[in-house]
Amino acid sequence: MRGSRGSEEPTAATRTTRREALRAIALAASAGFASLAPAQGTRQRARIAYLSLAPGPSSRSEALAAGLRDLGYVDGQNVDIEYRWAGEDLERLRQGAADLVRSGVDVIVTGGPQATRAAKEATARIPIVMAFDYDPVSTGFVKTLARPGGNVTGLSGFDLQLCGKRLELLRDINPAATRIALLRNSREPNADVFLRETQSAAQAMGLQVRAVEIHVRADLDGVLRAAATAGMQALVVLTDPVTLYNRTEVASLAALYRLPAIYSERAFSEAGGLMSYGASDRALHRRAAVYVDKILKGAQPAVLPVEQPTTFDLVINESAAKALGLTIPQALSLRAEII
Repeated sequence: MRGSRGSEEPTAATRTTRREALRAIALAASAGFASLAPAQGTRQRARIAYLSLAPGPSSRSEALAAGLRDLGYVDGQNVDIEYRWAGEDLERLRQGAADLVRSGVDVIVTGGPQATRAAKEATARIPIVMAFDYDPVSTGFVKTLARPGGNVTGLSGFDLQLCGKRLELLRDINPAATRIALLRNSREPNADVFLRETQSAAQAMGLQVRAVEIHVRADLDGVLRAAATAGMQALVVLTDPVTLYNRTEVASLAALYRLPAIYSERAFSEAGGLMSYGASDRALHRRAAVYVDKILKGAQPAVLPVEQPTTFDLVINESAAKALGLTIPQALSLRAEII
């Protein structure tokens, strides 16, 4: 009828229903899942992936899961967590990254530089959270720590800046050592920059550092035996999947060939290695959950600054020191955790 209203004014009941709907949407947004919900509500839970070159599960992945639980994310209840373990197989790692991208996960957490590289090569769209890295700027994972500028952010272990400190600690416990072998895997994204930083620090201290290369577990015995035969007097071990997941063997061989060694992670000291100095990898993995939470709530990796630790653990294995005939100086024993 001409002149009548084209629709009825909303009733009080209609207005109440609309308010309830708007309130539900607001609550969903505050919980961080509104931006993740697909059209038509086809998927109710966010999907978080953990990608690692190493075998698993591990204390690292458990730390990540614990950090997520602290923030209210429970696997199988309000999120789904998927794991891809590569078992030290690079091709399997790349395939795992590609599978996760194809499946459309919401965020990928990476358990080390090789995993970050594989994930970054697989996607420029899905957010990637580094649970730890050594120097993500030099590897090209991020543009700067303050503004990553892409789809990668997360945690950096500050390890490059600790290269000189580890040499100082080795000298403190073994002052006679001037020729030092650096055990590294050149396939690790940070291997070259670690070597340069360690050699630069060594030169300033009047020490000599020579790189010795490994690629697989079978290399360990021959490489460390050759280093001892060549007159190396101590050892710096760079963390990579070969050394980390064969850490008991690395520590045993270092002791066998009389090479006092320093590592970047306490797991090596717990496995019988002489000493370690660095940030806690488990703490970094737990902290990575905070980045996942921010991203699920809508934050963009490009503007989430990469975080660096402010505390570092010095751990000395007393039995390893005694087996090498070394006395732990009082200045070190006061600072270190002795195990």
